[in-house]
Amino acid sequence: MALITEQDIRKMVSDGLLKEKGEFHLGKDTILTPSARAYLLEKNITLLGREYHNLDNSNQDKTAEFEGKTEKKTNHSIETNAGFDTVFGVHLEEKPEHMTHLRGNLLVFKDHKRIVLRGAIDYLESEIIIAQTVSERLQKPMITKELEEVIRFIRKLLQCEITGEAVPDFMLAGLDEKDLREQSYHPSKYFGMKHFLPTYKHGEMTAYLNKLRTLTRKTEIVAFKAFKAEDGTITREDIIRAFNRLSSFFWIMMFKYLTGKYDGV
Repeated sequence: MALITEQDIRKMVSDGLLKEKGEFHLGKDTILTPSARAYLLEKNITLLGREYHNLDNSNQDKTAEFEGKTEKKTNHSIETNAGFDTVFGVHLEEKPEHMTHLRGNLLVFKDHKRIVLRGAIDYLESEIIIAQTVSERLQKPMITKELEEVIRFIRKLLQCEITGEAVPDFMLAGLDEKDLREQSYHPSKYFGMKHFLPTYKHGEMTAYLNKLRTLTRKTEIVAFKAFKAEDGTITREDIIRAFNRLSSFFWIMMFKYLTGKYDGV
């Protein structure tokens, strides 16, 4: 009885014995580990062989023995008390480096769209922190405070994405969703100035707030891609809308800064 591991499959690929989108023929007396099956799926390699689709209980027992699993038989099947599930139905005993947690013990590849979204949120937060160092240096404590509020807000959005809970009603600097949209759309009415194209002449703080606005728009697009199904339906409009309103808030912060609303506070 031969055992084929993920390392064996990787070597076959590197040696040119297997090609991506090719085929792997599983021999009658050969057992494939879960991580090896996962790697074949990752490389779009089709697994062929009757034994793969119809493993008998004796083969399953030997697989467990080879992999050192703690096994429990119930109704002629094997159940494991540990390990990880995957979105493509393969159970893994160890977490591969190229995979990460979507939720609980469910693993996905690191380029999964929702993992990409989490990375975008993380990056946005890091840039907000840098912007806070700028506002502190320029002695604009109210900007620092409002940016801290934004950090708490996007962390809540991340929590909602991970847990599946709905985004609750929110306010930023005392403005609800309707106010954020209204004031960002009509700056002449609320700030006495029109929309503008940011330039270096508007100063360092405006430049950084504008960068946060563009990063937020980019994160909104990443969220849209993460929650758009193949048929075009959207599953988390609340998260997408929240990032849209956040980009509006950064416009408002720029208007407030350029009209002196942060001076002396």
